[in-house]
Amino acid sequence: MGFMWLSEGIAGAFEAGAIALVVGALLCAAAHAISDRVGWRQGTAIGVSLVLTLIVAAGVDAWDLFSLSLNRMESPFVIERVLARINDPASLGMRVVFEFSGAVFGVMLGWYFSRALTASGRERDQQAPRDR
Repeated sequence: MGFMWLSEGIAGAFEAGAIALVVGALLCAAAHAISDRVGWRQGTAIGVSLVLTLIVAAGVDAWDLFSLSLNRMESPFVIERVLARINDPASLGMRVVFEFSGAVFGVMLGWYFSRALTASGRERDQQAPRDR
């Protein structure tokens, strides 16, 4: 997530996961709201909202984790410079896992509640499978 105000350790990972969960639920509800107008099927709306959630909520930390393998750590100066720009580098991997999990669960919750609360979702569920 890249926010410097997140806590360190497991508390920061839970905070980042909770933020990703909320972002995923909101983006899925938004994708569900526009899917009828655009002509998307459910899978397309879920996929678009999941990819956008991963980019928005976990993009910075995932990129930091990926770029650590690209940097050549040859001197203590380079190591210090690379790790200085990462918020809590000791628990970066755990934070990325929690962000990815929060994004997936957030999209699942957003899909469930948007289908349950809208009339078009209930109507689609009542149609025969061959009518879709």
